[in-house]
Amino acid sequence: MNIQEKTINTLRVLSAEMVQKANSGHPGAPMGMAPMAYALWLKTMKHDPGMPGWANRDRFVLSNGHASALIYSLLHVGGYRLPMEEIKRFRQWESLTPGHPEHGLTEGVETSTGPLGQGFANAVGFAIAESMLAAKFNRPGFPVVDHRSYVFAGDGCMMEGISSEAASLAGTLKLNKLTVLYDDNEISIEGDTDIAFREDVGARFEAYGWNVVRVRDGNDYRQVLEALEGSRDSDRPTFIVCPTVIGFGSPAKQGKASVHGEPLGADNLAQAKETLGMTGEAFSVGPDVYAHAAECLKQGRDARREWEEMFKAYEAAWPELAAEWKTWHSDLDAARLMKEESLRPVAEKPEATRASSGNMIARLANVVPNLVGGSADLAPSNKTNIPGGGDYSAENRLGRNLHFGVREHAMAAICNGIALHGGLRVFCATFFVFTDYMKAAMRLAAIMKLPVTYVLTHDSIGVGEDGATHQPIEHLAALRATPGLRVIRPCDVNETADAWLTALTAQGPTCLVLTRQNLKQFKATAGGVEKGGYVLIPSEKAAPDLILMGSGSEVALLAEARDALKGEGIDASVVSMPCMETFLAQPASYRDQVLPPSVRRRLAVEAGVGMPWYRFTGLDGRVLGIDRFGASAPAEKIFQEFGFTSENVTALAKGLLLK
Repeated sequence: MNIQEKTINTLRVLSAEMVQKANSGHPGAPMGMAPMAYALWLKTMKHDPGMPGWANRDRFVLSNGHASALIYSLLHVGGYRLPMEEIKRFRQWESLTPGHPEHGLTEGVETSTGPLGQGFANAVGFAIAESMLAAKFNRPGFPVVDHRSYVFAGDGCMMEGISSEAASLAGTLKLNKLTVLYDDNEISIEGDTDIAFREDVGARFEAYGWNVVRVRDGNDYRQVLEALEGSRDSDRPTFIVCPTVIGFGSPAKQGKASVHGEPLGADNLAQAKETLGMTGEAFSVGPDVYAHAAECLKQGRDARREWEEMFKAYEAAWPELAAEWKTWHSDLDAARLMKEESLRPVAEKPEATRASSGNMIARLANVVPNLVGGSADLAPSNKTNIPGGGDYSAENRLGRNLHFGVREHAMAAICNGIALHGGLRVFCATFFVFTDYMKAAMRLAAIMKLPVTYVLTHDSIGVGEDGATHQPIEHLAALRATPGLRVIRPCDVNETADAWLTALTAQGPTCLVLTRQNLKQFKATAGGVEKGGYVLIPSEKAAPDLILMGSGSEVALLAEARDALKGEGIDASVVSMPCMETFLAQPASYRDQVLPPSVRRRLAVEAGVGMPWYRFTGLDGRVLGIDRFGASAPAEKIFQEFGFTSENVTALAKGLLLK
């Protein structure tokens, strides 16, 4: 057995042993894809275990994340900081080897994958970011940005719609530094893919505008390596079809659906090891395999050192660009942004918060030059176009405005990839109701704590005539229920500006939930988003008779009701709550200042399901929300029919005082 074959079989056996010890996992795909992994990860990619975060490394995405044992085997054998003790703790509490790869936990894992197709779209984001940064920073003789993004994807990834969305866009954009290796093993959990999936996948990608290469035998690493080398000069993204055998090496299980998601079993594992010529003790890796892997990855270490020397010369030749490079790859200075006068809006007349956001994007673009983003074919409605920013395309890699087409799901996952890549600050936009299409990617952004900003306009029944299909009702509650996802619904231009500054400087993803209709402006709202909730209109007494609270468009309604109550001798405070998550993170002492425990009569008003507000209103309070779907009519009529009028809010508030 030569060292190449031994290394491949080591990856197979180590992966199967991980699953066997955990009594949980997916051995089949790692055993089938090991030759592909050897050809790509050890013989083609440039990366350095000694510096996993090197900016010009090639990126590797395991889109079929259930095959996680394979990437852990690669990382361990390749010399990343993943010791054998962690390999043996596969899928265990607080291990570095969870059931699906998690970015930020395991060194060398570029993105969290598992929900099929997400990683595919992330890699499209990597490729977009690479091309944008290359166009900005590269100069003759100084290829500061010159790397590729590679994906392993299986039949399940190909079935998921997000891969089709992302692949279509990648072909349109001619992302020639993106390569996908398709593990075509024709097996899914339920059996042969023929039961539900008979298309010619390669032909589909040809129609998308990809360079399609068909390997005869994906078990022959030399054929895969030849395909990889031959595709480097393509002017289009490359899709390499690699026919493989799931569970290869296990006489009893290979080619069967049962090897997809369950351990081989002790006897079958022993038989597989004998078949593969790997009969040593469990979790043993030969010194020659470690040495061979280190020799293979030497090219990555050398490339990294050459890049560092080149960058020193680049700093001397292009000092301003080099300084920009460092700034673009650093965190934003929150304190500086907060003090930037050009970012402080002035609005006297009623204005929709989507318009306030659009104006803020224009101002931010001048202060944050690496801010990029776009919409799912709704930029004119979302107000997300960067003036003078140009349109990113296959012909213009310097454009700051991204056009995702009507592809909300892929858009969100692609933005995850852009954020993960580094060097850019990214936002994406659509109508709020269409976050239903984006949710899986938004959830992963929250898990990975990615600084993606979502601009979500047309936030309520205020959409009006478009009707129930386009009027978000349950969406605020759904997004607020997502851990780590910041949801900000501003009530005016000042809160909108603060929301943007928060989104760009805080850790994790942020939703900006914005109105279509014009809203009243308040002078006291500047800085109000910082703590999530605050007293906008204070009581005139030591303690108010009741508290009125809400977010977004309903804050103006509360102010009107407060004035009406005052005319009847009732003292109420008005609390603006643009971000529940941030407010709940404040000390109890602050929360009690805003919502004094002694004031039990509380009315919350928001044009969405009432559920999130009950934690603030308590047993003696009340919520005016919407617990049914909307209707098609002018917005004013819908608000009236649902009770969102100052008269009704005033009546509900007075009713609380009668308890």
